[in-house]
Amino acid sequence: MLHLLAPRPKRPAPETLFTALRHLGAAGLFFLAILDSSPLPTFGGPDILTAILAASHRPLWYEYAASATAGSVIGAYLTFRVARSAGSAYLDKKFKKGKLAKFLALFRHWGTGTIIASTAIPLPSPTSMFFAAAGAGDYPQGRFLTIVTLCRAVRYFGVAYVASHYGRHFLRVLRHPIDHWGWLALFIAITCALMAGGVLVSRRLETAPAD
Repeated sequence: MLHLLAPRPKRPAPETLFTALRHLGAAGLFFLAILDSSPLPTFGGPDILTAILAASHRPLWYEYAASATAGSVIGAYLTFRVARSAGSAYLDKKFKKGKLAKFLALFRHWGTGTIIASTAIPLPSPTSMFFAAAGAGDYPQGRFLTIVTLCRAVRYFGVAYVASHYGRHFLRVLRHPIDHWGWLALFIAITCALMAGGVLVSRRLETAPAD
């Protein structure tokens, strides 16, 4: 009878994919970064996981940044190659009607600037669609990999370094950005600078000879 009145032990919460990848550390982050560069959205998952791991294990911040960068570049390359092999006509059938065509038109208008902005700015964005548009639009592969590698490295090494330096305070800013308006203003300023730089680099690269 007493065992019926005793409180039942709480069942452990089911483990999500994100928590499972977090327990895997750099290996889980590497896999998530590959997935993030595919058409399957992760909504900024690699940025959040990089910040959490770097804040929790500060001496290894550069390892997490390198894992996120490497995984992201591999995922971007796979998306780029699949789009180049399939072509825009086939991909339009697979995606929503006219979806890829809109991204392809945007890519043709802004060129390299779309790749720089979507890969360097730590905001959830349909980056994989720009990767697919670059592949379907016969963008030079060498230039594509160089830009993605540099921009992703700047992004993830920056996130990991700041998270390792400021620790849990940085995580609080990520979760409640409105409560930290100073950081939010700085982030918006950096975002605008990156977008302006992307447009300038895009114009210069478009005038340079292709690879």
